[in-house]
Amino acid sequence: MREEHEKHQCSKRGRRHNGAQTFRRGRALAFYQQLMVKRETLKQQLESTELQSIHLMIAGELKATEGIINEFKAAFELDEFAGEMVEE
Repeated sequence: MREEHEKHQCSKRGRRHNGAQTFRRGRALAFYQQLMVKRETLKQQLESTELQSIHLMIAGELKATEGIINEFKAAFELDEFAGEMVEE
């Protein structure tokens, strides 16, 4: 009886762990999408004639954002997801 109880507890923990992992991955993907939106916004701002006076600052922000995106993809192993996003 005790073995069955322990086995049941282990399987419950495993499910909880997978759920937590999925939740964290979901949050990571949501943050990645936010970074991609910021990147696209910065690219549009670079093309804007009204923002020509702060072009260098925007270019620096874009470069920094792309660096964060690359580090984030590597840290969370999001390469396969990044490929899917490009296709959409």
